[in-house]
Amino acid sequence: MNNDRSKLTTTTGMGLEICPPVFWISTILIVVFIVLTLINVKTASTVFNAAKFWVCEYTGWFFVIAVNLVLVYAFWLLFSKYGRLRIGGPDSRPEFTMFGWFSMLFSAGMGIGLLFYGVAEPIYHYMAPPAMGVEAKTIAAAELSMGITFFHWGLHAWGVYALLGLGLAFFAFTRGLPLTIRSIFYPVLGERIYGPVGHAIDILAALATLFGLATSLGLGANQIAAGFNYVFGLPNTLTVQVSLIVIITACATLSVVAGLEAGIQRLSKINFALSGALMLFVFLAGPTLFILDSIPQNIGNYVRRFVTLAFWTETYTQTKWQNGWTIFYWAWWIAWAPFVGMFIARISKGRTIKEFLLGVLFVPALLTFVWLTIFGGSALYVEIFGAGGISEAVNKNVSTAMYALFENFPLAKTASFIGIAVVWFFFVTSSDSASLVVDIITAGGHPDPPTSQRVFWASAEGICAAILLLGGGLAALQTACIVTGLPFGIVLLLMLFSMKKGLDEEYEKVYSRK
Repeated sequence: MNNDRSKLTTTTGMGLEICPPVFWISTILIVVFIVLTLINVKTASTVFNAAKFWVCEYTGWFFVIAVNLVLVYAFWLLFSKYGRLRIGGPDSRPEFTMFGWFSMLFSAGMGIGLLFYGVAEPIYHYMAPPAMGVEAKTIAAAELSMGITFFHWGLHAWGVYALLGLGLAFFAFTRGLPLTIRSIFYPVLGERIYGPVGHAIDILAALATLFGLATSLGLGANQIAAGFNYVFGLPNTLTVQVSLIVIITACATLSVVAGLEAGIQRLSKINFALSGALMLFVFLAGPTLFILDSIPQNIGNYVRRFVTLAFWTETYTQTKWQNGWTIFYWAWWIAWAPFVGMFIARISKGRTIKEFLLGVLFVPALLTFVWLTIFGGSALYVEIFGAGGISEAVNKNVSTAMYALFENFPLAKTASFIGIAVVWFFFVTSSDSASLVVDIITAGGHPDPPTSQRVFWASAEGICAAILLLGGGLAALQTACIVTGLPFGIVLLLMLFSMKKGLDEEYEKVYSRK
């Protein structure tokens, strides 16, 4: 098997180390998107809304089937004979301690989205639950709201991340192929992964990652602007949000230039500490006993409703609730999968497949459930048993939900300021990390491409986030995820067959003579 990365990576006269078809086609498509949006922002907004409606209305069923198939496949692998295989080969051993690995897994999936929706989503579902026979603003609605929120952030999300991360890790470290999405298809395509079909797969992965990240950056800009408005009285306008994207993207660029050690690693440690402090503050200042009681009950509600929610498609109610929630989330996780999957792959060499899947599926999901219970559960407690007012804040501006919760605790301004800092650092580290992933994909699997290319992609992510806000705000951000998530979802399903074939070959090689 000839797995030479030089088949993909070319050094240009400008000093770039890229896979030319993937890099230039991805760049051209992004430039076309930016130009067309800026030419007529109003028309772009109409197009975004129409595209979102069409994809949700006519392919929502596909997203529901796709994420369920991926999760079932992940569980099948977990309990199959392939669980004995070790990523990197039989003699490979983990590079990180179990605790360090678990910490990084949580950091991979813990981002701006949890801060943006951690308070807002349970309140949304409490105020306006889906058509499942539950009356709004009741105890039943509160229980359902946490079950739905867990559903959106739980095993289905991590199933998508786990499967793509496993595919990347296995084919890169065990089979010695380039660290790109196309490599997962080697058992099916063979040497054709180095041709047009492989280029198309990586282009889809690069665009999905970029627009998935742009969605998070847009949400982060919304939340930071709302925080500045609350703490400092700064107007929360579109101009301020776009300006924040520009400033924070510049910070991300500085982090890129500083390198992994001095840049993203240091910022990640600071952010992990701030996030932990913020969560501990809400746990202690909020309804502590209520939170402790809620954790097992919320998990129980999630498990009890799991199958119903997983396969529910509003067929008999003919409502559109899922379009703005479940379908958006499934598309978002699929779009984020190359980003999170590649990060997970890079830290998981030496783990067995069983160990990998147990860790990736359950540990981050359980930690996420704790986060959601502390923030979302506290918000529901305030709404049901306390002063209330959070639902009004969410209706007025969803970006203010977290700050509205803090108003019910002592040191509200301090907590809000820390919240702003956490979102800011997540913005910077997410942009830095995602720019590296897009750069690796567009450089043909080059593990350490030139810094100038990462600066380019970090800038492109910030520009796309700003353009999406100008072209329709939150609806445009959701549309970008859904539209790019659809074709990459197809790639994800095709990947299942190829992975099975590759695992069969490896299992036969390792165990046939034993």
